[in-house]
Amino acid sequence: MKVKFYSSRPYEESFLVASNAGRHEIIFTDKPLNEETAHESCGAEAVSVFVNDTVNQKTIDELAQAKVRYISVRATGYDNVDYKYAHSKGIHVANVPEYSPYAIAEHTISLILALNRKLIQAYRNFLNHDFTLNALIGFDMNGKTVGIVGTGRIGSIVAKILHGFGCKILAYDIKPNDYLKTKYNVDYIELDELYGRADIVVLLTPLNEQTRYMINKQSIAKMKDGVMLINCSRGAVVNTEDLIKALMSGKIGSFGADVYEREKGLYFYDYSNKILCDETFMKLTSFKNVLLTPHQAFLTDTALKNIADVTFYNINCWAQGLNSENELI
Repeated sequence: MKVKFYSSRPYEESFLVASNAGRHEIIFTDKPLNEETAHESCGAEAVSVFVNDTVNQKTIDELAQAKVRYISVRATGYDNVDYKYAHSKGIHVANVPEYSPYAIAEHTISLILALNRKLIQAYRNFLNHDFTLNALIGFDMNGKTVGIVGTGRIGSIVAKILHGFGCKILAYDIKPNDYLKTKYNVDYIELDELYGRADIVVLLTPLNEQTRYMINKQSIAKMKDGVMLINCSRGAVVNTEDLIKALMSGKIGSFGADVYEREKGLYFYDYSNKILCDETFMKLTSFKNVLLTPHQAFLTDTALKNIADVTFYNINCWAQGLNSENELI
């Protein structure tokens, strides 16, 4: 089978080549998949996409015209793929349901600790030979109340780590996890109550119509003054304009995120010698109490290998005329 990998990056290509093991003809391009580039897949039976590719109806129409029959998503999230429309065009779609929840959970904790202990500011001061401590006061994690929104695979591991710190853990999920209740004393409560009680709010929920902009001026108003907010889910879970106002007022004491609602066309690209024209992003990055990373939470060797292996498991199933158990239906 001929497979075209859109939005591919050097850090993943060696893993993909190894997982392919010479079975399929693979083509890498760093171009994103969208309605303008979909025609370039002509001759390929399958395409593989990543989180910031645009696989909408127009893109799928172009893929169908190019006789593409399969779409493999190299991620767990698939909110950028209209898989139901793809089905209507006879195109199979599969994702990677789990690659390393530990990678994202550990990155989430890293953001919390780095913000709390002012590590970025401390390092900047250190490089300037400023060894004073006045602006570097943090707090003990032990005894703090953390609210986790979304306790799937990743959220469950975050709860486990935070329990080890001695945190009081609150959670909200449409499907409460009884194991977390028993093992880590996780207290499932309503979302508004979680906002009001948590010292740290951690967002680990999928993006859908219910969660889009769930963090807005109304929900922020219910939170404690000086709350720490962490987003390692999807950027559009947070209304960035409302977030900035809350940072300016001090309502939100610190913010850490591995995602940004308008990251498409920005993250995964080198802008070091270019001018960024996103005023909202520039304003957000100007705060000393904000720590952003460029959608790298998944980026461990374990995760990259698992993503590659499951991606080619899906492709191998299709090549054999079988349905993959990871197909989106």
